[in-house]
Amino acid sequence: MPDNITLAQDEYFMKLAIKEAIKSYNADEVPIGAVIVKNNEIISASSNSVEKDLSVIMHAEIKALISAQKKLKSWRLNECTMYATLEPCLMCCGAIILSRVNRLVYAAPDPKAGAVDSLYTTLSDKRLNHTVETMGGIMEKESSQLLKDFFKIKRIKK
Repeated sequence: MPDNITLAQDEYFMKLAIKEAIKSYNADEVPIGAVIVKNNEIISASSNSVEKDLSVIMHAEIKALISAQKKLKSWRLNECTMYATLEPCLMCCGAIILSRVNRLVYAAPDPKAGAVDSLYTTLSDKRLNHTVETMGGIMEKESSQLLKDFFKIKRIKK
């Protein structure tokens, strides 16, 4: 963790990402949220909208990156931290690297599609042009419970 970031700050911003995930949950989308922060200021926040937008790329992380780039008027998100409620997939990790995000904090691991620590270690691969500092497990229980509740309801509806 960088010297200027505290666990309390990480938890604060992750709580906001979980609020975004709840928006997805309430919209009958897989509950994933993302927040991007620069200098302790929220630059963007987004929730998953794959079903609504009928597009597999409308992950919370991708939408948050696009919004942050527009706000900062740059595709480079140097000195930014992304908070995501679920370990990002390979697509999102690629976008995080290309956007030059410095740090990723995620809540729950994704053993089926996670590309940070679970299936791949994409963000720390030294062969790529940019590596990202990562931390997992911040508010993992809260995020995992939201996902479990969502999929439990989906199984019942079938």
